[in-house]
Amino acid sequence: MKYCRPRLQFSGGWLLAILATITATPVIAQTANFGTFRLSTNFQPPQGTVQGFTGGSYSLSAISNRDRNQKACIGFADPNPDHIMVLEKDFSQLTIQVDSNNTDTTLLIQGPDQNMIRCGDDTGKRKDASVSDRNWKSGTYRIWVGTFNSGNKRDYTLTVEQQ
Repeated sequence: MKYCRPRLQFSGGWLLAILATITATPVIAQTANFGTFRLSTNFQPPQGTVQGFTGGSYSLSAISNRDRNQKACIGFADPNPDHIMVLEKDFSQLTIQVDSNNTDTTLLIQGPDQNMIRCGDDTGKRKDASVSDRNWKSGTYRIWVGTFNSGNKRDYTLTVEQQ
């Protein structure tokens, strides 16, 4: 009795497709915990106001240690962005402000090219975070609202203002 070992044959393209699927690198989430909002020139205040809550344990410094102005990116949030902001036009100046009744919040905003990071922590004497910056190009921005300590759940209102 002769023992026959079955032979497996794979076409090169098929095998490569399986390997590519298995080893694919994850992409940054395209959905936000609290939704997407769009802003165009001369938007009204309610269009730039959204709400959410913090509570994650993902370190925002894993996205970036420093922003484009060399400010430290700190805090903890959910791995998914809290909000996605779509700017339909270029804006010369915007301020993004968190109002969480003066609890210690942080902000990380990732621009359309993913290397354009803006981070914020305390605003003046307040512990609520804000980012005020120039040259906001049209496109999609991912916004994380974090807390200084991991896992702290805080309700907040996020406001975008045009200067």
